[in-house]
Amino acid sequence: MLGSTHGTLTTHSRPARVVACGEQPPHTVHGRSAPHGRGGGQGADGVVDRDVSGRPLHAPVPDLDRFFRPGSVAVIGASDSEGRPNTGITRQLIAWAERVGARLHPVNPGRTQVFGRPCHATVADLPETVDLAVLLVGDPLPVIEQLAEAKVKFAVAFASGFAETGEHGAAAQARLAEAVERSGLRLLGPNTNLNAFEKFRADLDGPAIALITQSGHQGRPVFALQELGIRLSHWAPTGNEADLETADFLSYFATRPEVGAIAAYVEGLKDGRSFLLAADRAARNKVPVVAVKVGRTETGARMAASHTGKLTGADGVVDAAMRQFGVIRVNGLDELQDTAALLARAKKPTAEGIAVYSISGGTGAHFSDLATAAGLRLPTLGDAKQAELHQWIPDYLSVANPIDNGGHPVGDWRGRKIIDAILADPSIGVLICPITGPFPPMSDKLAQDLVDAAERTDKLVCVVWGSPVGTEDAYRGTLLGSSRVATFRTFGNCITAVRAYLDHHRFVADYRSPFDDAPRVLSPSARKAQALMRPGQQLSEHAAKQLLRAYGIRVPREQLVTSAAAAVRAASLVGYPVVVKASGPQLAHKTELGLVKVGLTSASQVRDAYRELTDIARYEDVPLDGVLVCQMIERGVEMVVGITHDSLFGPTVTVGLGGVLVEVLQDVAVGVPPFGEDQARAMLGELRGRALLDGVRGAPPADIDALVEVVLRVQRMALEMGEELAELDINPLVVLPRGQGAVALDALAVCHGERIHDPAHRTA
Repeated sequence: MLGSTHGTLTTHSRPARVVACGEQPPHTVHGRSAPHGRGGGQGADGVVDRDVSGRPLHAPVPDLDRFFRPGSVAVIGASDSEGRPNTGITRQLIAWAERVGARLHPVNPGRTQVFGRPCHATVADLPETVDLAVLLVGDPLPVIEQLAEAKVKFAVAFASGFAETGEHGAAAQARLAEAVERSGLRLLGPNTNLNAFEKFRADLDGPAIALITQSGHQGRPVFALQELGIRLSHWAPTGNEADLETADFLSYFATRPEVGAIAAYVEGLKDGRSFLLAADRAARNKVPVVAVKVGRTETGARMAASHTGKLTGADGVVDAAMRQFGVIRVNGLDELQDTAALLARAKKPTAEGIAVYSISGGTGAHFSDLATAAGLRLPTLGDAKQAELHQWIPDYLSVANPIDNGGHPVGDWRGRKIIDAILADPSIGVLICPITGPFPPMSDKLAQDLVDAAERTDKLVCVVWGSPVGTEDAYRGTLLGSSRVATFRTFGNCITAVRAYLDHHRFVADYRSPFDDAPRVLSPSARKAQALMRPGQQLSEHAAKQLLRAYGIRVPREQLVTSAAAAVRAASLVGYPVVVKASGPQLAHKTELGLVKVGLTSASQVRDAYRELTDIARYEDVPLDGVLVCQMIERGVEMVVGITHDSLFGPTVTVGLGGVLVEVLQDVAVGVPPFGEDQARAMLGELRGRALLDGVRGAPPADIDALVEVVLRVQRMALEMGEELAELDINPLVVLPRGQGAVALDALAVCHGERIHDPAHRTA
């Protein structure tokens, strides 16, 4: 039996740091600058803390209290001349300042008064140090230095014409960002709007939604939730994010006690690691984050980039990164508002079972089909519970789940009895009642019973009110008047929100931050791998396998030879049968060129194969560094494991079904380092062909532990060699039967064009 690689690298039973051979205790690593130069990477003790890739492992939470609730505000370019855009904005800011109790100071050299208030000629003339400056000027750059001298903490720039307009605008935005960086103040914008200064309802209580949008209009549906009785606490319209970005507000909102959920509309992310650290803080604090992220399609990505001037990143990587850190990604603004509203207000589930209760067997069956297809679990109620329900529901109706009451019981005292009995079942954590249309007075009674029952239980009660009218008293008054009933207008939105609710609480219950265990010191493996790098070149298969060996990833016994006689000697040492393959730095698809010979069992076959391969290489003008004589491995499950680079998140790890059809099947999952063993296993669970690893058609179960170990080793390589190694493909990685390990039969490695850092310089 072939030897296993188990034991060379620790594989943990929980998300944990991957410890490579000879790793030393972690200490400070210096390398790249922190994200946007604002102290990113500082731990609790203020010491810069980075992983082996040079990326920060901590990010400070910006103190935005004085941005949202300033004591004093300066409006630069204030106006009260009718018909001018600045006049309407000034009027709105005055009203907002009065609501939040802030002193407002107009600044305009052409006026002595604005709306009856003393107007100052310059920032230097302000009577006090202000917390926030709102810039109503076409070019905010000249004002930044003045604000810095006046020690202003925050500024907002509405002006457009920056990165959203193209190369020239991007250069102007870069100059603005540099000036802000030097100034020490924090800037929102440019190309933002007045959403942060909207009128929020103060008469609503309970946990609130905090809103982040890169397009102000896209936040309107969530903001309108206030009219349905759902509290909103903040709105951050981030605009072009020359300084303050989505991640800053995400981190801040995740620490606010009044915030029950964060809703975000994201067009582009400024910095991938900053976003992950912010999402990590939300996960640690158990604050749900629901996001629409545009750019799923090529057209959407192109429009997003033109609108905000930021990279959108490969959507599959963004999707994986969000899922990995518990961000709930939804598609539509209606899903965003419904899911955020539910997560903000619902208590922790007592059970994951769903009960569907309706007045119609058709309605219950339809909803149950959709819910089950979405992954929700509808447990069959026990015989005793069904017998209890049949006290009030005719025996000929099914009450196993979904529960069909036939209609009439909802109109009298039986309706409440049925609801209470369902909620009393310990297997049920969520009760969903789809009402496809109003049928007063029974629907009025049903709505009231559901509200009354919800007030007396910790379990989640949901209602789908399907009427297209939406003006009925049962809907507007009874259901929307309750903070304990989650009311939806469509089956789909209800199912999406409930699934997100259960997923979120399951995720945060077991969450352990991967940043706590990320490696901070280079392993000896990295030093061995460094010697193999050839900047700007693709490594030969032989060199790529040496790279794998350096990280303890098992490859077949093999020898590189340069003569037919040496090939025969190597075959006798490796052991028949053997595989003979050409090896050269330009070879990516050897099989198509006929440069692989499999199952050779004699010296004559090996000799002939060597000559044939070298002849083909000469004919095809393919340079070789030799011919590999390899041990032939018994067949297992062919997988692919690799490293690619994402423009936002840096090196990423891919695992999927491998072999010659890898590009056709496209069955892969992505992980964004750092991650632990649990995440590596979760990646396998995302594969459509996951069942192959469990054994099908009489095949034995594959060594999943060995596969997970390879994924973790490749992740360590991605972190340590990411600046030198542009791409890695291990294909196929043959996963042998359980207990026998995994073997990399082939590998392709491409080096970056030039070495960015010597890894030795990244250690303290």
